[in-house]
Amino acid sequence: MEALERALGALRLEALLGGEYDGHDAIATVQAGAGGTESQDWAEMLLRMFSRWAERRSFDVDVDEVHYGEEAGIKSATFTVRGHNAYGLLSAERGVHRLVRISPFDAQKRRHTSFASLDVIPALDEEEAEEVEVDDADLRIDVYRSSGPGGQGVNTTDSAVRITHLPTGIVVSCQNERSQLQNRATAMSILKARLAELERRERDEQMDEIRGERKAVDFGSQIRSYVLAPYQMVKDHRTNEEVGDPQRVLDGDLDRFIEAELRHRASA
Repeated sequence: MEALERALGALRLEALLGGEYDGHDAIATVQAGAGGTESQDWAEMLLRMFSRWAERRSFDVDVDEVHYGEEAGIKSATFTVRGHNAYGLLSAERGVHRLVRISPFDAQKRRHTSFASLDVIPALDEEEAEEVEVDDADLRIDVYRSSGPGGQGVNTTDSAVRITHLPTGIVVSCQNERSQLQNRATAMSILKARLAELERRERDEQMDEIRGERKAVDFGSQIRSYVLAPYQMVKDHRTNEEVGDPQRVLDGDLDRFIEAELRHRASA
């Protein structure tokens, strides 16, 4: 019965993922909000949470770029999740995540509220990537030395690559690989995916203007609160889904929230 229930749950989830790009891999970015070290530590906790979630589903995760904080945590990180329906599932987590806890960085042990956001776009397959035309004259390519913690072979060569798309101002970087050529290829694939997403969003906005519709912008809205003090609870503000064990959620147990949000979208 347990095996059948798991199989049925997987089928229910699969039925909610029928979007054009839901089956694609996902390119995700975690960004710390205002608040300095507190928010940067929270951003690193989110990166760990989403990585653990991907591991639970046997997805592959490649961290393409990380900007570390001065004292602790990260300012931002871009990572790619590869697996069946990775984008469709992870898109349910797009938005601002709020943490309430007793700060480990406050000597007076006061309660702090921190914010960090997740943005997700679908990765392009080879055919789709070929359709996105990028003029080399529109690119500024910089190479630099990788930053952050690492072993003896890290930070010794200018292998990291930063590509700026001048017309749109989109900047992508990759420092995951030792080879500059590999980092450049990865950065270009991320750039093309972001340009394609920009075009889709502009097209949707134009259609909304024609229809006279105004959709709520979910990126930048608070979708979930993780309260560690004075009580313990994780609550999703879109679906009212609640869990009384925040540590389990922070360890990657997100499927309950993802399925609830996908059901909410389907009903809407």
